[in-house]
Amino acid sequence: MVNNFLVSSSSVAEGRVWTLLTSVFSHNLPFHLVINMLVLYSFGRVMEAVLTPKRFLILYLTAGIAGSVSHCLTSSLFLGDAQLPALGASGAISGLLVVFSLMFPKQLIYIFGLIPIPALIGTAIFVGLDIVGLFTQAAGSTVPIGHGAHLGGAFMGFIYYRYFLKLG
Repeated sequence: MVNNFLVSSSSVAEGRVWTLLTSVFSHNLPFHLVINMLVLYSFGRVMEAVLTPKRFLILYLTAGIAGSVSHCLTSSLFLGDAQLPALGASGAISGLLVVFSLMFPKQLIYIFGLIPIPALIGTAIFVGLDIVGLFTQAAGSTVPIGHGAHLGGAFMGFIYYRYFLKLG
C-alpha cells in the first residue's frame, strides 16, 4: 500500500508516478471511504447522465490526478514536507462538485443531509474551508485532511467546466 497507493512528492520524485492515480482509489478508514462514496453516488449519477460516461470518467480521473499533483505541490512548497502521504477520492469528488455547482448553481444540495443550500454557495463554502484549512495546516495543525488535494481537484473541475463544457 505505501509504495503503490499513497502519493507524496517523494514517491513521485522516486519514480512512482502511478501513485498520482492509484491514490485516488485507496482509502485507509471506513468513514473516509463511506463519505467519499456517498458524495460520489449523490452527484456522480447526475454528472454521468449529463456529461456521458466517457466525459464523466475523464473529469473524475483528471480531477483526481490534479488533486494528487496539488497535494504534492502544497505539501512540499507550502507545508514543507515532501514525504507527507495522501490517499482518497476527495480531489476527484471536489472536481465533480465544482462542475455540478457551475452547471446547476441554484440546485439545492443538503449539507449533512439536512441543511438545504444552493449548490454554488455550498461549493464556495467547501472551497473556502479548504483554503482556511490549508493555511491552518501551514501554521502547524496536524488534522489529516488533504486540503491541497481538495483544492487541486476543485480547480481542475473549474478548468474542465470553463474550457471543455462552456468552450470559452
